Amino acid sequence: MKQVAVFSQWVSKYFTLLVVVVAVFAFVVPSVGLAIVPYTSYLLMLVLFGMGLSLSVADFKRIAKNPLPVILGTIAHYVIMPSLAFLLVKLFRLDGALAVGVILVGSAPSGTSSNVMAFIAGGDVALDVSIGFLSTLLAPVMLPLLVSVLAGSYIDVPAEAMFLNTVKIVLIPVVLGVVLHTFFGHKLDKVNQVTPMVSQLAILAIIVAVFSANHATFTEAATFLVIPVVMLHNLCGYGLGFLFAKVIKLDHPQQKAITFEVGMQDSALAATLALKFFTPQAAVAATIFSIWHNLSGSVLATWWKSRDAKEGDKLTEASAV
Repeated sequence: MKQVAVFSQWVSKYFTLLVVVVAVFAFVVPSVGLAIVPYTSYLLMLVLFGMGLSLSVADFKRIAKNPLPVILGTIAHYVIMPSLAFLLVKLFRLDGALAVGVILVGSAPSGTSSNVMAFIAGGDVALDVSIGFLSTLLAPVMLPLLVSVLAGSYIDVPAEAMFLNTVKIVLIPVVLGVVLHTFFGHKLDKVNQVTPMVSQLAILAIIVAVFSANHATFTEAATFLVIPVVMLHNLCGYGLGFLFAKVIKLDHPQQKAITFEVGMQDSALAATLALKFFTPQAAVAATIFSIWHNLSGSVLATWWKSRDAKEGDKLTEASAV
């Protein structure tokens, strides 16, 4: 078990690098991930089951005691990211499956990677986790609704089927995980030591599957246009999320949490739904987003931590004078 825990820490430490490595590998050897494509839904269910397994009744009590930042952060997420996606699609004149893919990413709930980034940056991790959990619970309703409204002009959106599938993929695994944690508590501590690793390996497998399925698409000129769209989507999400948190006068750790919760998406869910309901090309934006937001999030979190440390040193020196 000790060796597994060490490996889990290694995967977490180098996850961003691993995302890039497996993406390049799947691009160079596309056949490796084709067998995984039919199982992407199950892999994502495993990720979300792990999320539920890490939550307890105490998490819900924490939300109940101070619900306003959680509610406002969730609203900001579901307003800012879908709106940005729609505006960028219009600005860059994307069409068809590529446009749907960008909007699908923008309509997804918060990404689990944001929890890690908030922790590294010294943000309010409890707030971050709470917003991520609430946005995930709302995903079966919000995601099909937003995609229908914003992407309905590009492609027929099977909203009802998406709703039912999202309930199966998202809601059931999360609720099951919470129920098991509630009943078994500390008996699951050893399991929870490795669930982050299992979740991260599952996300890596989904990335491999999507890259393999889109090997031919990634070499097309239209696909390269998605890259700046995805980068702007993510970076503007950070900026507007941070600005929103400042406007509603949250403290600095909470501002960091809101920034990551708004700007980072559950791209694995978006990619899985794209493969199931649309075309492999619709999963391109989600795949690029998955790689990019881990890179940008890591850089932002590290910079924030470094800047706060320097400011802390200055305050210490000033008080010593």
